[in-house]
Amino acid sequence: MSAATRRTSPGARSRRAPDRLCAEAVELARAAAEETAGPGAVGAWLEAVADADRVVTHFFEAQEPGYRGWRWAVTVARASRAKNVTVDESVLLPGPDAVLAPEWVPWSERLRPGDLGPGDLLPTDADDLRLEPGFTGEDEPLPDSPVADRPGDAGPSRAAIAAVAEEIGMGRPRVLSRFGLHTAADRWEESYGPKTPMAQAAPASCMSCGFLVPMAGSLRQAFGVCANEYSPADGHVVSLSFGCGGHSEAAVMPRTPQPPPPVVDETVADPLGPAEEPGGDDPGSTPAG
Repeated sequence: MSAATRRTSPGARSRRAPDRLCAEAVELARAAAEETAGPGAVGAWLEAVADADRVVTHFFEAQEPGYRGWRWAVTVARASRAKNVTVDESVLLPGPDAVLAPEWVPWSERLRPGDLGPGDLLPTDADDLRLEPGFTGEDEPLPDSPVADRPGDAGPSRAAIAAVAEEIGMGRPRVLSRFGLHTAADRWEESYGPKTPMAQAAPASCMSCGFLVPMAGSLRQAFGVCANEYSPADGHVVSLSFGCGGHSEAAVMPRTPQPPPPVVDETVADPLGPAEEPGGDDPGSTPAG
């Protein structure tokens, strides 16, 4: 038994016994690997695995920087009743302990809030659950719909309704669905809701704050927009149960203390004569001799 055959892994021997001549072609496989990888890039021989009858793959350690755990795999084969072994292919493959790149994820799943920049386009799927068809005047309504045209109706036609909707800005192809509305509300509630540390320490909720700008539609029952420039939620949609230290009624700023005005006593005349120096002597007088 050759050295190559003896060093074949037990798992490979249990699967298939490698061909003797192909298993002995270690140097042929090494030369093919070095021709592909370059000198010094092929390490020690690891094992020989039988792929089929008279087809064996030799594995060598890869010495390439950055390819820890990878292996050079050289497949050799020979024809039936032939003694000449030839090289089939030579390739670099990851081993069981190889360092691999993370699994590729489509861009639509990698996208996160805030990734969209100037000039970027974010296409929306036609079946996006956050949207539903709007009133465009193109789709026929259901027969029992209030806006469905019926023979003999004297009211406005669907085309007339569509024209009015377009004029007042209701002709959007798609509008926010109930699912999209709920997901947006959950997202806003998580960012600026009653369970945030800021709201837990606030003196009052946004419902009673004068800086709250109400929203239109059904959202006004639970959300508003903060208009306090000193609040961390300025310009954001906040829950009515949110709060911060910038509440309009949190505290009244004390006035700056003013010094009292000077008191002038006009009933008493102040002497305006020269002040006397200590000692009471006139410096210009001559002492008596």
